[in-house]
Amino acid sequence: MIDLQKVRIDKWLWSVRLFKSRSMATDACKSGKVKIKENNVKPSYLVTSGEQIELKKNGFNLTFRVLQLLDKRVSATLAAPCFEDLTTLEEMNKYKEWFVGKSGAEFRLRGEGRPTKKERREIDDFKEMYFDDEEVL
Repeated sequence: MIDLQKVRIDKWLWSVRLFKSRSMATDACKSGKVKIKENNVKPSYLVTSGEQIELKKNGFNLTFRVLQLLDKRVSATLAAPCFEDLTTLEEMNKYKEWFVGKSGAEFRLRGEGRPTKKERREIDDFKEMYFDDEEVL
């Protein structure tokens, strides 16, 4: 890996797998859900090693410290040593209480096959309605 000095915050959040896509990381920055030193940051903010990031995601307040900079997306095993999770125990318990055991796997009748694109969009819209960022609390 190349030794980097600074990387865009949206790119780093995506590369260490805190967001599924870079555009989701960019949108989080634009909507004020990513903070460094209690200040909202733009997606173009250049993050350095050692900085502490406060992130609001799915209604939970997560805190991370940047240990290593990445500019390309890597596997979860390679991404794990790149940040330190400083999320408070209270927030972690809130996360566990909310998600663990709340719902089983999705069920489809035998022989119906995979959902079509239209059915998938309807499922996603339904989930967004109930599991949106701020409406979780």
